[in-house]
Amino acid sequence: MSEFDREIEQQRTAPVRRVTGRMVLLWLVAFFGIVFAVNGVLVHEALSTLTGVDTDSAYQAGRMYEQEVAMAKAQNARQWRVDAKVTPSPDGARLDVIARDAAGVAITGVDASAVFERPIDRRLDQAVAIAEDAPGRFHGHAAVALGQWDLIIELSRHGEQVFRSKNRIVLK
Repeated sequence: MSEFDREIEQQRTAPVRRVTGRMVLLWLVAFFGIVFAVNGVLVHEALSTLTGVDTDSAYQAGRMYEQEVAMAKAQNARQWRVDAKVTPSPDGARLDVIARDAAGVAITGVDASAVFERPIDRRLDQAVAIAEDAPGRFHGHAAVALGQWDLIIELSRHGEQVFRSKNRIVLK
């Protein structure tokens, strides 16, 4: 008897595994158990990394809309020119702001503030302590990581906001 014939004979005499209802049930339970476990892990990771909340109160944001439009129109009427330069440094970024009015004269008597906001996670936002080193010239430093940020600069006079800009920047 040849080697080939012996293999054929072994296959004929080997016990046949039958597919039973219990086996099908166990395979289905195992399959869907794995699917549910993987989905559970993915849902947990999604919810723990991004809350999905863009604003704390949509109602309050809607109420403030008209006020924000009026403030934007007043800001445009002033025709101020506020330039910002962000310079990456080993421990974050240096921010230099120059504020001039429509005639090109340095704006004085204002308080400046700035915030680096992370577009994908508000928990990483960094406020910048800004100091005025000359009329219309402000500088500050923030410990921010490389990547995309929204830079928000606000100028206020006597506690009232008179200028606000929001720009997307990329630190490399």
